[in-house]
Amino acid sequence: MASQIDITDDDLRFEEEVLREPYKLKGWLRYIDHKRASNSGGRSVTVLFERALKRLPGSYKLWKQYLEHRLSLVQTKNAVLSSEDYRRVNLCFERALLLLHKMPRIWIMYAGLMTRQPDVSAARRVFDRALRALPVTQHQRVWPAYLRFARRVGGIVAERVYARYVQMWPDRAEEFIAWCVAQGRWAEASRRLIVEIDSGRSGSAWRRLAQIMRAQPEAVAELRVEDILRDGIARGRGAGELWTALAAHFVARGLVEQARDIYEEAVVKVDSVKDFAMVFDAYAAFEEAGVAAALESEAERVAKGNADDLLMDLKLLRLERLMDRRPFLASDVVLRQNPHSVAAWVKRVALWREKNEEPRIVETFEDAVLRVVPAKASGGSVAELWLAYAEHFGASDRVKEYRDVMDRAVAAPLGSKEELADLYVAYAESELKRGNIEYTRRVLTRATAHTAKSLRVWALLIDLEEGAGSVAATRAAYDRVLELRIATPQTIVDYAQFLEDHSFFEDSFRVFERGISVFGYPVAIDLWNVYLARFVKRYAGEKLERTRDLFEQALGGCPAAYAQSIFLAYGRVEEEYGLARRALRVYERATQGVAREKKLEMFRYYAAKTAELLGLPATRAVYERGIAELGDKDAVALVLDYAKTECRLAEIDRARALYKYAAPMGVDMWAVWHEFEVQHGNEDTFKEMLRVKRSVQAKFNTDPKVLAALEVEKQAQRALALAAAANIDDSAPGPANPDALAIDDDDL
Repeated sequence: MASQIDITDDDLRFEEEVLREPYKLKGWLRYIDHKRASNSGGRSVTVLFERALKRLPGSYKLWKQYLEHRLSLVQTKNAVLSSEDYRRVNLCFERALLLLHKMPRIWIMYAGLMTRQPDVSAARRVFDRALRALPVTQHQRVWPAYLRFARRVGGIVAERVYARYVQMWPDRAEEFIAWCVAQGRWAEASRRLIVEIDSGRSGSAWRRLAQIMRAQPEAVAELRVEDILRDGIARGRGAGELWTALAAHFVARGLVEQARDIYEEAVVKVDSVKDFAMVFDAYAAFEEAGVAAALESEAERVAKGNADDLLMDLKLLRLERLMDRRPFLASDVVLRQNPHSVAAWVKRVALWREKNEEPRIVETFEDAVLRVVPAKASGGSVAELWLAYAEHFGASDRVKEYRDVMDRAVAAPLGSKEELADLYVAYAESELKRGNIEYTRRVLTRATAHTAKSLRVWALLIDLEEGAGSVAATRAAYDRVLELRIATPQTIVDYAQFLEDHSFFEDSFRVFERGISVFGYPVAIDLWNVYLARFVKRYAGEKLERTRDLFEQALGGCPAAYAQSIFLAYGRVEEEYGLARRALRVYERATQGVAREKKLEMFRYYAAKTAELLGLPATRAVYERGIAELGDKDAVALVLDYAKTECRLAEIDRARALYKYAAPMGVDMWAVWHEFEVQHGNEDTFKEMLRVKRSVQAKFNTDPKVLAALEVEKQAQRALALAAAANIDDSAPGPANPDALAIDDDDL
């Protein structure tokens, strides 16, 4: 064998190495690399590989390099013209696979070689052998090359290969379907889409299937198209598109009447507005196409002198009737979606009303009130539906039919008691408009029995009795409302006013007391205010002790937040009908009995009334008490009022003392004091004001710069004082205590 490869002097050392260690792979690889580098020719390298493989037949690395070498030798050769060379390479791969059949790279290289040769079956068999020999986990390395080969070959081979591929990886069926569509293999694409639909893996499968069946009716004729599409419709998957696809399929096959039947079935079965719009538009286009075809046919017959307008009229009539039915068909869809939609039923009635179809209107209302379940009603209530039904008759003054419907309505199941009350109120108001007072009273009497706690019903009955009934009946209605505890504060006021208008004053006051006992605060305070005002208006000062008792009763349980109005009213009564001292005692109590935020207002009012009744000097006690009780902010406001009062009394010093008293409270009142000193003071008092102002500002100011300036000023004053002390005449007797010369900060 060595003589076959033309051993040169450079080869001797490699030859000796492989002869010395024939089973060492590295030696053979170095020898092979040397031969390649020396450009010894492909045959020499091939012979060397064969020698190496005889010694190391199971070496994957050696076989891989050998096969790559053999592939490179035929890389530029034509597979047909050099078929013998390709056959030899094929045999090399077969020899390698005897021991390395678990190596995917060898199989991929072999399959790639086979795809370059004209024998398609042989190449396919190599791919199949690879898939059988390799474990499943390595199949994904083979399939990309196998699919490329299949797509290049096409036809039934590609279809079968893809079928096996999808069987292995079902989630990759989209690749197969896309290939079928691209190749025009519509039947297989449809079958694969059906499989995807059954598996639930593709959300768009129904739509794509419908498109294929609509566009390629002949190609999918072998499939049970109608059964398939109806199954999709039954599953509720894109019903509009599936219906139009089914109809278009029949149209493409020339079955026009069957297509029309499909459209008619579709428009009455779709249950969404979107699907209906799609089906109806397709149906209209179908009829328009029929009209256009009839026009062309009619033109040809006219040209031949065989004019016949009957077919044309029939086509036009069908199209016109279809367009007229559109709003009703759309209404049917909405009601199929939600048969409990009150608004949808009312719109359907409006459609029939436009056509003035009285029987249809009544029929629609009857269907509506039977089919709408109160608990599921939407877009309105069942009561509104009944009212619309009754109003249909009421608008044309058919009183008997109106009453029949309303009687049925109040006896029918409703969503709530409020709906029943709405019906009764509407029923009574309608009868009242017609002037049927007695019938209205009967209706409201029934209503109060069925809706005992509906204030609207009772209010309407009370209004009726007040206007057209007796006082006793009205009082009975009001009393019943109070017993049911459904009265509002306005009901109490109205009842009391009614009794007062009929001179039942004491009964009126008792109604207020009943109302106050029912309602808590803050509602009760409004009733007390009205009650006390009317009582005072009625009796003035005749029953003063009883009036006082009522005010005391009102104040007894009244929270401080709401007591001010009662205190003020109480004081005004004492001013007008009682004693001034008692009035002032009431105002004094008020300063303690009102809310904290209203105390300042109450003290000012108390002071004003004291000045009015007893004179200005008497207000000093009020102001002093208020200043002692209020917080700093409110107290300063009261001090300023007090100072103004002293000024009015010409007590300037007292006023100045008040300003000085209020200054440390931290409230800005310097402008007022400044104005006071300008009017009433002198230079000394003005300087005193400024001194107090600086002292207060120093106390409350936290600005470091201001504090530092004040400290510097204080130290300067201390230094001046010490210097003055040092200049005292030495002959003067010194102080007994040296500390007597110390200057305190307060002295500065």
